[in-house]
Amino acid sequence: MSSPATWRKSSFSGNGEDNHCVELLPVDGKIKLRESDTPADILTTTPGGLRTFIRAVKAGALDRLGR
Repeated sequence: MSSPATWRKSSFSGNGEDNHCVELLPVDGKIKLRESDTPADILTTTPGGLRTFIRAVKAGALDRLGR
């Protein structure tokens, strides 16, 4: 029997109730993401899609989105 899936968060996040962070859950070759203060809202992507998104954020490619 397999163990239940465990959401992961950054080691920089504390354990208190006021610590809001993005949590990740790898499932069947996909990655699910959720905000800890709204855990019912889940976004699913691929590892490559998440990698591309993180690179774009780091490069500032999304800085002008919505302006």
